[in-house]
Amino acid sequence: MRAVVVTELSGPGGMAVRDVPEPSAEGLVLIDVEASGVCFPDLLISYGKYQLRPEPPFVPGAEVTGVVVSAPAVSGFEPGQRVLAASQVGGYAEKVAVPPERVLPIPPILGFEEAASLIINYQTMEFALERRARLRSGETVVVLGAAGGVGTSTIQLAKAHGARVIAVVRRDGAENFLRELGADEVVRLADGWGDRVRDLTGGRGAQIVVDPVGGEAFDEAVRVLAPEGRLVVIGFAGGAIPELRMNRVLFRNISIVGAAWGEFIRTEPNALEEVHAALIRHVERGLRPVVTSRYPLERAPDALRDLEAGLVLGKAVLVQD
Repeated sequence: MRAVVVTELSGPGGMAVRDVPEPSAEGLVLIDVEASGVCFPDLLISYGKYQLRPEPPFVPGAEVTGVVVSAPAVSGFEPGQRVLAASQVGGYAEKVAVPPERVLPIPPILGFEEAASLIINYQTMEFALERRARLRSGETVVVLGAAGGVGTSTIQLAKAHGARVIAVVRRDGAENFLRELGADEVVRLADGWGDRVRDLTGGRGAQIVVDPVGGEAFDEAVRVLAPEGRLVVIGFAGGAIPELRMNRVLFRNISIVGAAWGEFIRTEPNALEEVHAALIRHVERGLRPVVTSRYPLERAPDALRDLEAGLVLGKAVLVQD
């Protein structure tokens, strides 16, 4: 079968499409892959900078959708069933074998590409907003890095929970796209962006700030929190890991909340099904996962380069020829 193989830990340039043996499927669900999500963990793992660090050669790809070829009898999955899987690795291939506990059914309302988009980003943000930030209807959510995969899923899910959304974005030309997704206001990430957010919240600030960026934006993200506000740390796409003096947390009565979804489901595996069920309820009420860019499997390095360069609005997927 064809697969994209990381031959050296040098990023997208260290990948090559090769013919490889089909994966061993003993005790696993073997899936014919239809679409693979392109996500930030895939990029990090190609540099050896992710918490999961396989040694080359290996096949990356943490998000897959497809059709079951075979499955253990006790898994509840049957050949021909449409499924999505949080595969961690192996998804940039024509077939992948995944532990049954990481495989979930795709509802008829979703196609394979949409379902591939529904995995890491939407699972992370449903977990982050509902369980970690305790979002309540009517609250204001500020979304940093709003044009990326985490940002677009946050906008949609925050709106689905009844929030007002202020999208903060660095990229030119993204405003109409973000408003179409549901953002109530769009603010450029430039000098004075925090003042603009405070103006839009009547000077009080936002109840929740979602930060997948870190870096220089972090300090201002803390400042735009309202009393009892929650800053949700998703990651550090900006590069630098920020630090915070705890007296600011104490005297402003704010919370800094981490949302590491991958780590959480390692210790709480039942959470995966619970969050999936919540996402499907949102889909049944009208939410549609964002897919804006499609690449054939052999162009996986290009997809990751575009992701790294900030050229992907929303979500990119790899599709089989």
